[in-house]
Amino acid sequence: MNNWVRKTLFVLVSVLTFGLVTPTQLMDHIKAENFTDLDTFESPSTENAYGQLNNFEEESEFNRDKFIEDLMKQAEIQSYQKFGTKIKPVIENEFKEIILPNIESALEDMAIQFPEEDLKNLTITEQPGAGHSEKIFNIKNRGTDKDVLRFHVRRDNPPQEGYWFNFHYHTYHDDFQNHHELGAIYWAKNTPPKWMS
Repeated sequence: MNNWVRKTLFVLVSVLTFGLVTPTQLMDHIKAENFTDLDTFESPSTENAYGQLNNFEEESEFNRDKFIEDLMKQAEIQSYQKFGTKIKPVIENEFKEIILPNIESALEDMAIQFPEEDLKNLTITEQPGAGHSEKIFNIKNRGTDKDVLRFHVRRDNPPQEGYWFNFHYHTYHDDFQNHHELGAIYWAKNTPPKWMS
């Protein structure tokens, strides 16, 4: 699918379903069905989208665990997108074992700090930073359009030790000044490729 078509579809699905179906889930479904162009894809009717919305509104209880689980899926996708095809295969296993559980703990700690009505407004950003940027993803409040947490990875090169990827996050509590460590993964003696390459 053309890039602009994919982006348009993502925005359309997000708006019509108010987040009940993520664009990533839709794209996975489309790929699973082997759709190759828009002619073979039937867009959901407005009535169906609103029907789903009405069902959601009828659910009176917000599920924090499901909220964290959804954020974790998106965080993993964003991380792998940032790593790109050159870095991901090298660090993927350690990332899953060391870093992801710590990201989950940070998200759970964040979820405890917010009342349910505020928590519902939190969302993950869509685009990690490329090149030498540290940004993996941010958690922001849609209502205020302000970041709550910023998840980063920094390249460290201690003398005689090679390159390390230092995963950490920042929080709005201290105006994003302090580093909250998530862990580090060793790369090699040689310089790592740029992010998203």
